[in-house]
Amino acid sequence: MKAFTIGPLAKKCGVNVETVRYYQRRGLLALPEAASSTYRRYSESDVERISFIKGAQGLGFTLNEIAELLALRVDSTNTAFEVKKRTTQKIASIERKIALLEEMKLALIQLDASCQGSEDSICPILDAFGKVASGESCCQESGS
Repeated sequence: MKAFTIGPLAKKCGVNVETVRYYQRRGLLALPEAASSTYRRYSESDVERISFIKGAQGLGFTLNEIAELLALRVDSTNTAFEVKKRTTQKIASIERKIALLEEMKLALIQLDASCQGSEDSICPILDAFGKVASGESCCQESGS
């Protein structure tokens, strides 16, 4: 079995050394015992675990959610049901975020249309940002 020190492990996984250490502090990756040479040795299973973490992050899972998924990998009782439940929840969360992003996009399109963008004009976009922060609508027509 091939063993890695932390630098080569990080490089193989496409992360930096601090990321590996952070995963260890978060309990996502075990801290291996130091070999007689005082360097800690990581295995292919650590490479696989980091790949799992990065893959789950790429699909929008948080590190807390990933910790739960990793625990499910160890405890095979009801794993499929639990994983399906979590992916369904993540899909719903992503759909809510998409809806919010669509609202933001529409507001920005309306703001963009309200500004002439010429050197000698006053742009209403900056004023609108202050209205948004105070809870007012940024995009209402004046007099409505």
